[in-house]
Amino acid sequence: MPARESALSMIRTLGRAVRRAYRRKVDLSHPARSPLGSAVVNCVGYADGVRQAGNCPAAEALRRVRKENGADPTSNSFVWIGLHEPSREEFDELAELFELHPLTVEDAVDAHSRPKVVPYDDTLLAVFRTVGYAEHAELTSTSQVVETGEITVITGRDFVITIRYGRHGSLGPVREALEAVPEQLAKGPSSVLHAVADFVVDEYLAVADAVRDDIDEVESAVFSGHAGRGAAGRGEAGRIYQLKRELLEFKRAMSPLSRPLDALAHQPASLVAPETRPYFRDVSDHLARAGEQIQGYDALLDSILQAHLAQMTVAQNEDMRKITAWAAIVAVPTMVCGAYGMNFEHMPLTGSVYGYPLVMAVIAIACSVIHRGFRRNGWL
Repeated sequence: MPARESALSMIRTLGRAVRRAYRRKVDLSHPARSPLGSAVVNCVGYADGVRQAGNCPAAEALRRVRKENGADPTSNSFVWIGLHEPSREEFDELAELFELHPLTVEDAVDAHSRPKVVPYDDTLLAVFRTVGYAEHAELTSTSQVVETGEITVITGRDFVITIRYGRHGSLGPVREALEAVPEQLAKGPSSVLHAVADFVVDEYLAVADAVRDDIDEVESAVFSGHAGRGAAGRGEAGRIYQLKRELLEFKRAMSPLSRPLDALAHQPASLVAPETRPYFRDVSDHLARAGEQIQGYDALLDSILQAHLAQMTVAQNEDMRKITAWAAIVAVPTMVCGAYGMNFEHMPLTGSVYGYPLVMAVIAIACSVIHRGFRRNGWL
């Protein structure tokens, strides 16, 4: 059995190493902020799915797009502005330019909004909570497992504004993937909204797979047979509780998104092209799968915690039995020595030369018999 457990542990360790080697890393190839220090990362115009040459100020990009749409009613041109953690002053300029609703501005600059999709006048506000896996050499009771951030998407007839908070969740790869499929971008701003939603939900699935590695590690430690005693037992309980706290943070980011995505997939919306609705259904299905995974992990951690507490209880019972057995053995010499310590004049063997050796021999034999009986019954 020990050899089998060692082999299983090696297989689990190898599996975790392989999964971590192929895990998507934090993307650092796209700048968080422009070299000028502005919150604007990108400001690009698109005409029928094709990126227009060069970056330009938001006002100029919007003027060009509206000029093209006015000259050709069949054109589906729009401008996509990417921001990273803008200040209120920086965003107020864009809000005035695009005539955004005050509530849209409030939600956009607040980095702690609940995930939602809300229409305001001629715009659609979507708030997504992003998650990222915090790499750590060893899981402890204080390790951070899940990092959270936020992406806000504001779509209009001819513009998309994406606002990102946090160090992960760069939208550079999303923009590049969309630009590689012009026919998808030609569907308008709703194609960008779908791409961001799909990206966020895919990250949920990737992080869920990564968290599974930590759960496997804790599960192996709990059932290794050495986690029920002393500081090791308390440490495993701390790691389990930490994982449950991180899963709770994960669920807070993910669960509120299910109803808004379902609404985008099944309810007509003026700013969502009908041909993109099936894509939102696919994203909604992926979100449901991620939610089921997290629920399963939470239930598994509950089972692991209960098993661990049962192991600790059994270990404590074993310790108590050993203490009780030794107390019973020590009671024999204590009783005999207590009787002879009363200093009465007339006591058996007090005047005999062989009295002391005989009493010691009786104590040793009695203790040996009791010790043998406890060992035979598994108490020692």
